[in-house]
Amino acid sequence: MKPFDIHTAKVAVLMGGHSAERDISLMSGNGVLKALQSLGVNALAFDPAQHSLQSLQDQAFSHAFISLHGRHGEDGTVQGALELMGIPYTGSGVMASAMAMDKQLTKRLWMAEGLSTPPGVWLPPHLQTPERIARIPEELGVPLIVKPPHEGSSIGVSKVRDASDLQAAVALAIRYDPDLLCEAFIEGEEVTCPVLGEGHKAQALPVVRIAAPAGAYDYQNKYFTDAVTYHCPSGLPAAEEAAIQALSVAAYQSLGCRGWGRADVMIRASDRKPFLLEMNTSPGMTDHSLVPMSARAAGISYPALCLQILQTARLDSHLGALTA
Repeated sequence: MKPFDIHTAKVAVLMGGHSAERDISLMSGNGVLKALQSLGVNALAFDPAQHSLQSLQDQAFSHAFISLHGRHGEDGTVQGALELMGIPYTGSGVMASAMAMDKQLTKRLWMAEGLSTPPGVWLPPHLQTPERIARIPEELGVPLIVKPPHEGSSIGVSKVRDASDLQAAVALAIRYDPDLLCEAFIEGEEVTCPVLGEGHKAQALPVVRIAAPAGAYDYQNKYFTDAVTYHCPSGLPAAEEAAIQALSVAAYQSLGCRGWGRADVMIRASDRKPFLLEMNTSPGMTDHSLVPMSARAAGISYPALCLQILQTARLDSHLGALTA
């Protein structure tokens, strides 16, 4: 597989797709597309919801920048297709993408690795009886978080402040996913930490501290309002920021991520202990997004960030690399 050459590459910016995060993906992808084109990259938009992935090969694309979010974009499926076609792509490979997209599997792995993450209860469909669901507040306490374990962007997520609200939260979550994940709520500050690179060379960018109205860092506030305040530099004590960066890199490495990613973390107010919530392997790149914000604080412009990520595009498969 030849290294990326800005002068000869033909890059497909994958955006849109079929997931519940389609609209956000289109915003991310268009931002990336314009940035790459401004640097002279031969980059073109490609929406898998409108074109067969096979046409990537038919149109002789040499590389793919994945700006898809959620299912069929961030879960290893499109990565597998690109592996088979021999088209190097940005971000994590098939297994790391699939693992990170499944919040329950991610949680199990982090617990096995001794990385702090909130206690949780996972319920597949056959265990979602009223009796079993009713016991969750006893196990996790209230408030608690109810979420679909295979979605992103806070889609289908509810904060349950009283046990009487649990059934409605469950009904919302299973609209998006047959499985159900409930987690203990960590009272405190929410932060996020991007990571660039791979393996022992992976490095954390500056931490972003998130201040949402009434703690409601939900889908609407993430992307469509200016009600959320972001702090980067975070304003956290240096030792605390360094600990969050180290935890984020460890979480990223444990999943086998590469290219780029972003760890979401809660800092418990009572003792300032950080808890991992999830790892995003295809983070947002909209004008509200946090990876570009963090990169700017590190002196990396949006176009430079896009190019840096693109330059890491590769295949997991050595066999696929021979056909690229």
